[in-house]
Amino acid sequence: MKRGFSHQWRAIWAGHAGLRPIADIRGSAAVEFAMILWPLMLLLLGTIDGGRMLWTQNSLQYAVEQAARCAAVNSTTTCSTAAQIQTYAASMAYGMSISASDFTSTNPGCGANTTQVSASVPYTPLFPYPQSITLTASSCRPT
Repeated sequence: MKRGFSHQWRAIWAGHAGLRPIADIRGSAAVEFAMILWPLMLLLLGTIDGGRMLWTQNSLQYAVEQAARCAAVNSTTTCSTAAQIQTYAASMAYGMSISASDFTSTNPGCGANTTQVSASVPYTPLFPYPQSITLTASSCRPT
């Protein structure tokens, strides 16, 4: 078989329905990218929003743990009343503006001579579905 025969064969059969000239496949990468762009963006933004939600949950858990610790250690000065414990917990929520009314403090909480600090905060994700998620955190310390 001669070297140039395949090239002549393409030139003869280029009008056949099964063969396409090379110019017809230009832009196929752009079409494929356009098809995958929306799922890729949803995956990326969903990952960001999920990380944001976990960060908020972690900050909320840290705030209630520190407030319960304050109630156990500084029970006579800084965190002597439930209102002071709630205010302290709201100040410990890093990067969020949470009111003190979102926190509750019960004494005795989860046993005798304990203080339990709990929080319940609505979280609104960036995506419209689901509309709202309630994040909760709780911590208990002996006094």
